[in-house]
Amino acid sequence: MTYSIKEIFYTLQGEGLNAGQPAVFCRFAGCNLWSGREQHRPQALCSFCDTDFVGVNGVGGGKFRQAESVVEAVVQCWPTGSTGKKWVVCTGGEPLLQLDAALIQAFHQQDFTIAVETNGTQLAPPGIDWLCVSPKAGAPLLQTRGDELKLIYPQPGLMPESLLSLHFQHFLLQPLDNAEQAKNTQAAIDYCLAHPDWRLSVQIHKTLGIP
Repeated sequence: MTYSIKEIFYTLQGEGLNAGQPAVFCRFAGCNLWSGREQHRPQALCSFCDTDFVGVNGVGGGKFRQAESVVEAVVQCWPTGSTGKKWVVCTGGEPLLQLDAALIQAFHQQDFTIAVETNGTQLAPPGIDWLCVSPKAGAPLLQTRGDELKLIYPQPGLMPESLLSLHFQHFLLQPLDNAEQAKNTQAAIDYCLAHPDWRLSVQIHKTLGIP
């Protein structure tokens, strides 16, 4: 399999339950809910995406013909001599369109903990260590269990209470980042306070100005 990867870079996890965790981000190109092109955004199921996942021209990106080549590029981003737990975050786009058993095995052979951020429309292969699902209104949700469900809020047609019966360890609300972000943030805060099964997720990487 040839893996199409937009970029590979080292940073801090900026959102969700693992916010602040040093990790190598492996951003896969392509998504099944939006082409990534602005002319298609109004009709996309995920029209509020804030990520560039088109092409393979980002830092560390490219076409990789072997799983070991992807892992080698990830290893090169991890600090030399570090004895800390190694994390790789497979994201996109939609990483589960490409992440397969061979790549999971190759990451584990290099002692990486594998975290995945997915829209939940694809079933996750075995071996993922931390699975974060972020469902989108109008899209089929096939992956109904994992470690973390992170709902971008608000989303018309997808209410938090409809998701609590799913098999996740943690439920997070993340304010929608658009022109009404302050209003969305307050709405998410209010909802979490009124429904303590939910926890607030803040995009700290945007506040800190890091990738």
